[in-house]
Amino acid sequence: MKNNNEEQEVEHKDSGNNTKPVSPASYARAGVAGLLLGGLAGAGAALLLAPQSGKETRVQIQQKTIELRDRAAETADQAISQVKSTTHQITTDVREKAGELQQHGQELLVKQLEHVSAAAEAGKAAIKGS
Repeated sequence: MKNNNEEQEVEHKDSGNNTKPVSPASYARAGVAGLLLGGLAGAGAALLLAPQSGKETRVQIQQKTIELRDRAAETADQAISQVKSTTHQITTDVREKAGELQQHGQELLVKQLEHVSAAAEAGKAAIKGS
């Protein structure tokens, strides 16, 4: 079974040889930021190139702002949902692995106790036989 952390993390190279993991939440934030910046740039271009009256331009800006806000909210909701889903999956995998490790630890403890018990019995027999 592959480690979900390894599947979810993407290597990001900075100016040196160091690599840092980038989480899905970082991509979501970058996407929302890109959406907002793109919307603002489009609104600015529309203002500069609009061959209409100021009142019509203000109405159009208001409509585009509402549309942009709604798209940004939808994108943020999708990103949050994806992060929650990923977090739930990672948590489930960690709990499963912790259970497996606990079981393995208990099995090792039983084996060690059996060895100690056998050694104690052998010691008792050696003392009685001397």
